[in-house]
Amino acid sequence: MKAENVQLSEDGKSVVIIDQTRLPNEEVFLTLNKPDELYNAIYLLQVRGAPAIGIFAGYALYVLASQIKADSEEDFFVQLAAHKQKLNSSRPTAVNLSHALERVEKSAKKETGKGFSAILNAMLRESIAIQDEDIEMCRAISEYGLTLVNNGDGILTHCNAGPLATSCYGTGLGTLFLGKERGYEFHVYSDETRPLLQGARLTSYELNKAGIDVTLICDNMASLVMKQGKINACFVGCDRVAANGDAANKIGTSGVAVLAKYYGIPFYVFCPSSTIDFNCKTGDDIKIEERSSDEIKMMFFEKPSAPAEVKCFNPAFDVTDSSLITAIITEKGICRAPYKENLAALFGSK
Repeated sequence: MKAENVQLSEDGKSVVIIDQTRLPNEEVFLTLNKPDELYNAIYLLQVRGAPAIGIFAGYALYVLASQIKADSEEDFFVQLAAHKQKLNSSRPTAVNLSHALERVEKSAKKETGKGFSAILNAMLRESIAIQDEDIEMCRAISEYGLTLVNNGDGILTHCNAGPLATSCYGTGLGTLFLGKERGYEFHVYSDETRPLLQGARLTSYELNKAGIDVTLICDNMASLVMKQGKINACFVGCDRVAANGDAANKIGTSGVAVLAKYYGIPFYVFCPSSTIDFNCKTGDDIKIEERSSDEIKMMFFEKPSAPAEVKCFNPAFDVTDSSLITAIITEKGICRAPYKENLAALFGSK
């Protein structure tokens, strides 16, 4: 199940995305090539999901590099660094963004002294490789996830970690799509995921479109459906996993994990290796992005939902403590506690 939410245009001069802020009511594709609009695509969540952001960033840096007018390679790399820095500042929590930008810049620098054409070709190859790798990772993650569930299971999801957030199948939702292809019938309860409603707008949209049984619930209903015995497992993606297994994901994820622990329900984090940050020791080291109060009081409402003078606290993410996570599912296998040792062993990192 390959998604087409992030692509390089046929002429290679633009990045084409589906505008996720317009879903589910409109499927609008944007063709982007200007620095500000590429930055805004990430910041405004027109493209979102950690893997999709990384794929987009790789292509975006290549597109911007192809526009650089420089008299020397030294000048070229100065301008490239500026583009990279601006793109990287758009979403500080998602590690895929910085990883992809680093990879594409590094591939360019390896061609130093070979001319601009060689540099750009290397950047293009690396950007395509990032997307191809994501497709393979999503399939592998989905295969491992399928070993953890049974036909007929009830699954609770939070935020969106499907094809829209990746290139193929998804991470947190990938098992559901792969299972559907193989005849599994799941009963999914999708948290709406306030304030940006990714669960309502995106997860329920994707699952319903694929013919998977999905019931939308408000975030504060999760405890009740768990108590009623409707949930056999919780599936979430992630934006960054620290070396000790602490996982940053959309705000509200840690609350779901606490509830799952109380009710004895497995809580699974689906995580491509590109999302693991071994340089980040614990979740305390993860920077949490804070966003505009308008997302709470204004967005998706005809009129403001609170008085204009009322202050808002709007963190985009929270960090789920590794002690609440039953397993982290990666493309290399299923990792369980102790995460610091087992993640390092699985990926050969320290």
